[in-house]
This record gives sequence, C-alpha cells and structure tokens, in this order.
Amino acid sequence: MKTQKDKIINLFYIKHLKVKEIAEITKVTSAYVTKVIKTDFRYMEEKNFRKEKSKERRKQDQNNFIKQKREKKRIEDNYEFVKSQHIEASIELSKSKKLTDENYRKWNKSAYKYNPSKHRYEFREELGRSYDVPKYIKER
Repeated sequence: MKTQKDKIINLFYIKHLKVKEIAEITKVTSAYVTKVIKTDFRYMEEKNFRKEKSKERRKQDQNNFIKQKREKKRIEDNYEFVKSQHIEASIELSKSKKLTDENYRKWNKSAYKYNPSKHRYEFREELGRSYDVPKYIKER
C-alpha cells in the first residue's frame, strides 16, 4: 500500500492536481502537501511546466476576451448605424404631412420607369396600382 507521501507525489507530479485539491483528497493541510512536494527532485521542473501552461492559458483567455470585445463593438457599431439611418428616414418622412409625388417616386425607384418622349416617370402597371399611387410624375 502506498504511503501518504507517495500518494501526494503521485497526485501532484503524475495527475498534475493543485495543492489545495490534493489537500482535500488526502485530508491533510496544504502546508504539509507543499512540504512533501518540495522535497522531490522534480519540483522545479514541474513548477516551470505549470508556469508555462498557465502562461499559455492566460494568453488564450486574453485572445478570447479581445475577440469577444471586438465582436461586441462590431454589433454596437452596426446597431448605431441602423439607428442613425432610422432617425434620418423618420426626419425626412415627417417634414411634411403629405408625401410629395417626387419623393414617393424617389422612395419607390423600381416602381417607376422614365418615358423620355413625354418627359415623365410612369408607374409600371404590371405591379398593380392602388388609387392613391400617382400614375405619372412629371420630370422637374
């Protein structure tokens, strides 16, 4: 059967558990665990290994944090852009109580085609027109 010290050394050097975790498993103090692992010849090598592993983990976490921050900024920028467009469109449409025929044509560019012989824009009948949509809009 393994001794307490052998079990602590196995958990620290083979399974790479933390001192606190080993202390909880073996039901001894963390000071005792530290004392036991420092007596082993592999201590400095293991310490450097854990330091490098920690450095890699910090670097990865930092990269993830930066990616998330950039994504959040991109989403906020898109939201602000759409919001500003909405405000601009609202202001433009609320300038007068009635939308002029010219503004309606600009708003519905694809619904009108230009007739150069009559110098006017004509509504494309294949789209189906309601009574309040202008049939012709003279060129200015």
